[in-house]
Amino acid sequence: MTESQRPANSTPISTRNIPPLPPPPATLNTQRQATQTLDMTQEKTANHTAINAAPPPPPDKVPVASHRPGTPPPIPGSVRSKSSSGMTLAQLIKEAYDKGFSDIHLGVGEVPRFRNRGEMQATEYPETDKETFMSWVREVLTEGEIKHFEENLEFDGATQYDFARVRINIFDSLKGYAMVMRLIPLKILTIDQLNLPPVFRDICHYHKGLILVTGPTGSGKSTTMAAMVDYINKEMAKHIITIEDPIEFVHKSQKSLIKQREVGMHTRKFDNALKAALREDPDLILVGEMRDKETVNTALKAAQTGHLVMGTLHTNSAVKTIERILNLFSGEEQDAMRVALAESLVAVIAQGLCRTTDGKRAAFHDILINTDAVKDWVKDGKYDEITELMKQAGFDGMITMNQSLLNLYQEGRITEETALEMSPTPNEMAQFLRGRV
Repeated sequence: MTESQRPANSTPISTRNIPPLPPPPATLNTQRQATQTLDMTQEKTANHTAINAAPPPPPDKVPVASHRPGTPPPIPGSVRSKSSSGMTLAQLIKEAYDKGFSDIHLGVGEVPRFRNRGEMQATEYPETDKETFMSWVREVLTEGEIKHFEENLEFDGATQYDFARVRINIFDSLKGYAMVMRLIPLKILTIDQLNLPPVFRDICHYHKGLILVTGPTGSGKSTTMAAMVDYINKEMAKHIITIEDPIEFVHKSQKSLIKQREVGMHTRKFDNALKAALREDPDLILVGEMRDKETVNTALKAAQTGHLVMGTLHTNSAVKTIERILNLFSGEEQDAMRVALAESLVAVIAQGLCRTTDGKRAAFHDILINTDAVKDWVKDGKYDEITELMKQAGFDGMITMNQSLLNLYQEGRITEETALEMSPTPNEMAQFLRGRV
């Protein structure tokens, strides 16, 4: 590997001078990757000496990787281990962060790839062999967690460096083990910095009810919710409890008190933590993902008992979100749940991301506000009427995805082709564009 292929501002993480620990039993406490703060120091040599040629630091200067109390540190030598090409996982992550990439894809028998603003991008690094892959895994997992992965062939977790937080998923595949890492900025962008519509602030000022932020994977749901929680944290004196799998954006208590819980580390299940939260005097409960009927049912009850609940779903539009929730319940239960949803819903925000003309990405939205008219139509199951109302109720803060895409097009931020490609109803989008091109 040449020096041009290696990140210049990265230093490998060194080991602890401690004796090896026996692997912990595969309990729920060790089946979840605990947050790790991995101190990344930057070399300041003028000639950027090659990493492999650099002499090892003296023992008293070795930086220590600090771990969350109660989690076994990695075995000696595991964090320092390098791949056959000399590239550590920490250096790959730093390279992705420096270049503004959102995801890293690694796998046995595959060339490492990055996701660059929505598009996959191959690197010039060699194919990854199993020895190299496992050396990378040992940088971020303990031996107990590696054993759990080998037994279950799935692993979810997160780790943290001094420049970014990283969500990790490891899995098995036809070619062999693979890993996907999502880079999460330590700095939380504000509602203004994300150019979110003003109605987002209005939604944050509700004291009770259910707020749903939906969209496909990688659509920026977590970033949007983090901005809303950050706004509440700075502006209102509330108690906020988050339940996530894993914790992504880390919030620091400001005007509000924030407690963040991770499924598998701090609680067994979303539903368990949500039920317990009702006895923890919360003002806002954030549910990272509403995956099943039990979690949705508990969230609705929490919203009906005077709490503000925020949650996410993987749906593509606001109206489809309502249908998805109701379809979790049997036919006999749907009438009662339709009434409960109509009474407790505050807003549904469906979000997508599209590439802009300057090479960045912008969010577009489908926003449904639960007005009195919407409430009646939800109770009656008249979803077509809700869609038509959203097109005409801009004064309430509502907007459809086509209208949002059209606004981006008129601002010159996206092309006509992008607007048509990202539109949920391209025929209608084409009519909008023909009337204004």
